[in-house]
Amino acid sequence: MTRRKIEIKKIENAAARQVAFSKRRKGLFKKAMELSTLCDAEIALLVFSASGKLFDYSSTSMRQLIERRNLYSNINLDESHQPSLELQVEGEYFKLKKELKEKTREIRQLNGEELQGLTLKDLRKLEILLNTSLNLISKAKDQVHEQEISILKTKEAKLMEENQRLNQEVKMMEENQRSQQVQRLEHDQGQALDATQRMRLLFL
Repeated sequence: MTRRKIEIKKIENAAARQVAFSKRRKGLFKKAMELSTLCDAEIALLVFSASGKLFDYSSTSMRQLIERRNLYSNINLDESHQPSLELQVEGEYFKLKKELKEKTREIRQLNGEELQGLTLKDLRKLEILLNTSLNLISKAKDQVHEQEISILKTKEAKLMEENQRLNQEVKMMEENQRSQQVQRLEHDQGQALDATQRMRLLFL
C-alpha cells in the first residue's frame, strides 16, 4: 500500500492540527540538529504555536546567534560582497569559541567524563586518542629520565674530579708534614751534636 500524499493546507480539525504540529516540530528540530552536527553549522529555530507557545532550538547559544543575525542585517556590504572586518572578527570569535567548547568536551571525555551518548565508533576514536596520548606521555617521561640520568652522571664526574683533587691535596699536606718532621729531627740532632762537641772541648 502506497503512502498517501497529504495536501499542504491548514488542518481544520484542532486536535489533528495539534498532533501534526507536535510531530512535525520534533522532526524539524531533529533535522536541524542533524544539519548542525553533519555540516558544522550553527542553527537557531524559533517556533510559535497557534496558541502563542514558544518552542526553540539552538546548536550553540540562542542569544549569540540572534545577535549575529542582527549584525548581518545591520551591516552594509561593499560591492564585492566581502564581509566587513567587524563581521570577520565576530565570525572568528564564534569559531574559536566553538573549537574551545569541543576541545573542552574532548578533554573531559579523556578524563572519563561526558561519555554518555557516545557511539561505539566514537569510543574507539577516544581509545585511539588515549593510546596515542599515553605513548607521547611515555616518550616524554623517558626523555625526562634520560635528562635526569645525564645530569646525575655529570654531577658524579664532577664529584670524582673533586675527590681526586682533595686526595692530591691531602697527599701533598702529608708529604709537607713528613718533610717538616725530618727537618726538625735533623735540626734537633744537629743541636745535640754541637752540645756534645762543646762539652768535649771544656774537658781538654
